[in-house]
Amino acid sequence: MTGITHTRIHGERVAYRDAGTGDAILLIHGMAGNSTTWRGVMPSLATRYRVIAPDLPGHGESGKPRGDYSLGSFAAWLRDLLDELEIDRVTVVGQSLGGGVAMQFTYQHPEYCERLSLIGSGGLGPDVSWTLRLLAAPGAELLMPVIASKPIITAGTAVHSWLTARGLRAPRANEMWQAHASLGDRETRQAFLRTLRSVVDHRGQAVSALSRLYLNTGLPTLLIWGDDDAIIPVEHGYAAHEAMPDSRLEVLPGVGHFPQVEAPETVARLLGEFMTQAPGSLRTGDHR
Repeated sequence: MTGITHTRIHGERVAYRDAGTGDAILLIHGMAGNSTTWRGVMPSLATRYRVIAPDLPGHGESGKPRGDYSLGSFAAWLRDLLDELEIDRVTVVGQSLGGGVAMQFTYQHPEYCERLSLIGSGGLGPDVSWTLRLLAAPGAELLMPVIASKPIITAGTAVHSWLTARGLRAPRANEMWQAHASLGDRETRQAFLRTLRSVVDHRGQAVSALSRLYLNTGLPTLLIWGDDDAIIPVEHGYAAHEAMPDSRLEVLPGVGHFPQVEAPETVARLLGEFMTQAPGSLRTGDHR
């Protein structure tokens, strides 16, 4: 995977990966993640396209200011990053929180958007894992230093922890471990809580784009979901597909919340096909 590059936007540190040439693809990671989540798909896509994978503010190696971590703020930040890189049109791909950011980006800045792909996306219904609801509750910041410091031992690619004890396979458990480990410092924890509470409360996801998806009529859209997603259920993918006439839905059997990590070759193939597929044929990929 390509190395990380740093710049500054509005005085704040920005980290991103930039590989390949051609039509641009913007890859947006999920909550508590970073650009390394795309390590399995980026090299393949970069053989044909220019692929940009940033660390969102508050995540990875980007700055963690005390400020706004709403979907709208992330979308504006991505626009500024694209302007910095002199990119005026992109295919926007978002996973989990990144899907919510991607939808907000198409809403705020449609002039930048060629296509949209949502992978296990947030922002399409209230359902979300109980863990995120618990962490969004008042007082969670007092428990997080303890939670983040809980020892989880890795050896090679295997994860020996309560994650694997609950039956999670290594790719999924590794990704969850990396998200867990990222919360080890105070600034990252604060940014995580600001981000989480902007979209989730004790009742579940508090932000939904379902009522506005009709605004993307005509925008080619690819939905990718794992049928074993325990964080955001696959039913959200079906609902979004029904609400978006120009969408294609691909449900991956046995895959959880991180298709780009658990089935990277499949995701890279689907995205590659999506980049060349005629808009009028998008619904042919729909299946249950």
